[in-house]
Amino acid sequence: MQNWLEVFKFPSVERTTYDRYECTAKNQIYPYIGDKVVGDIKSADIKKLLNDKMNEGYAYTTVKKVHNVLNEYFRYLTQQEYIDRNPMISAPMIKKSNFLAAQDKENLPTSETITVFTPEEIKKFKDEAFSTFSNSKRKYQQAAAYILMLNTGLRTGEALGLLNSDIDLDNRVMHLNRGVKEISKRDGVTAEKGREVKVGKLKSATSKRDVPLNDTAIEMILDLRNEFYFGEDSPLIPDGNGNFTRPVNFRKRYYRILKAAGIETKGLHSLRHTFATNLVNGIKQADGTIKSLTPRQVADLLGHTTSEITELYYVKRDLTKLNGITDGFNL
Repeated sequence: MQNWLEVFKFPSVERTTYDRYECTAKNQIYPYIGDKVVGDIKSADIKKLLNDKMNEGYAYTTVKKVHNVLNEYFRYLTQQEYIDRNPMISAPMIKKSNFLAAQDKENLPTSETITVFTPEEIKKFKDEAFSTFSNSKRKYQQAAAYILMLNTGLRTGEALGLLNSDIDLDNRVMHLNRGVKEISKRDGVTAEKGREVKVGKLKSATSKRDVPLNDTAIEMILDLRNEFYFGEDSPLIPDGNGNFTRPVNFRKRYYRILKAAGIETKGLHSLRHTFATNLVNGIKQADGTIKSLTPRQVADLLGHTTSEITELYYVKRDLTKLNGITDGFNL
């Protein structure tokens, strides 16, 4: 399997994707069936591996990655006629509803599992993020970057990949052209100790886009430049030396702010979810009207190919707005 990964997968997928494949193989597959000859592996061996992972409390997504890697590998072995029969045919992935039921977990709709910040939590987060020591020095570097993400829906890698020259304040827009990722250090395909920053293309073709800037976003950009500015061709959110900030450091700082503010743990992606949710559900205006955008408009802002992705995976619907909506529809 390791040979298959290095020869066939490494040159054909993104480095972050390959890191994920290799991590799944080394941690979730090799310790359990790695000592078996592939031709001796039966469907029952694979089902036992999946069932054991489920019973040990692993997340559904983690076990599904195991199944996906095994599925690709055994399909390759069958196509190359190294084995006569593909054992994966009789070892389908466990249905998500059954998987969660076995773990005594509720199979909620995807939109219900999305985590967003409430208005009260946003205030708490801002207060803590911009708090200072007794000497008036801020406690956290790059605090404005998180509020910029909250007001633009940028992914972490997109925000960290921004150069000052990508931002046009006169026309209130930023141009997304690159992203920052953290990958395993390698000598060829062999993983070495440590990780490194890679600056490259964005997640998809639609990710390369122009994002409008509201007043708060512009204020945050100016705040970031006031904190660190190394020139137009330098990152908007640099480290202390003017280089691209490592995503791991950016995340750690975010989690420290959450903890100090007394907010339950939410991933950095929750900033993006909050942005999308507020745009679709709408914000109440001073005159009492609700200002909102269509899912298609929000999809374009987020860089999604379809609005279905936006609605299913990024928006936590405000169902309280349905209260009383059937009044007058008596049958």
